[in-house]
Parts: sequence; C-alpha cells; structure tokens
Amino acid sequence: MKGEFILTGNLTGADAFERAAMMTRTARPEDIDELGHVNNAVYLVWAQDAATAHWRAVASAALRNAFVWVALRHEIDYRDQVLEGETVEIRTWLGAASGPRFARHVDIRKPGARRASAEVVTQWCLIDAKTRKPRRVGREILDPFGVSGA
Repeated sequence: MKGEFILTGNLTGADAFERAAMMTRTARPEDIDELGHVNNAVYLVWAQDAATAHWRAVASAALRNAFVWVALRHEIDYRDQVLEGETVEIRTWLGAASGPRFARHVDIRKPGARRASAEVVTQWCLIDAKTRKPRRVGREILDPFGVSGA
C-alpha cells in the first residue's frame, strides 16, 4: 500500500510496547491467501509501513534527504490469524542501535487481544543518501526519535 499512514501514540520515546507508536489496518480481500487469512507477506508490508511512517513523522526534511534506511533482516513470528475485514493495531518501537544498524520492533494484534497475531523484529541499516554507504546511527537520528539507542 503506497501513501502516507497516520500514527498515533508515542512518536518520540517509542522504546517499548507500552510507549509505541501505533497505526491500524483492516484486512482487505487482496490481503487474504488461499487459507482464508492474511498472507504472511502482508504482515511484513504492514511492518514496513509502520517503520516508514514513524521515520517520516519524526525526521526533518533535511534528515529524510540526507539518509535512507534499508532492511537487512526480518524476523517474524506468526501467532494468530487475521481474517478479511478484521482490524489490527500495529505498534512499533525502537530497540538497540549498533554502528549503522537499528533494531525496530513491530507488534500486530487485534484490538484487545492478549497476544500478537505477528511479532516482527527488523534490523535496519542507515545509509547516507549521497554516498550510498552505511552511516553510524548517531544523535542526529536518535534525538528526533527521543530514544537512547541502547
């Protein structure tokens, strides 16, 4: 899904599930696989949508022009199915930064559910937009997110 996504919750200081930024999605017919539930790949699209929306919400135009993010690794655990027409809450928060890498967590669950339908951890790499080389995640990135990166 292309376009802008609206996040609620904590745009800054999102460093745990309880302080996460959040958006919602409703499973559309095109999201459903032959088993009758949201296709596994759609969960990754939703996770990337949340990550992208969070970056765009906190980063200045100068930062967005200076840096880009690439996904190095996704880990995803599927726990519960989401059916067509069901709405999910997608929470995202930041984990540890190490050199150019920054961990991002995403929890996708139905409103009020005790457990996630899917949990995603992505290792993102910060890239200098001009040189296309990795750049260390420093204060210029951590401060707008309001996190320590530890």
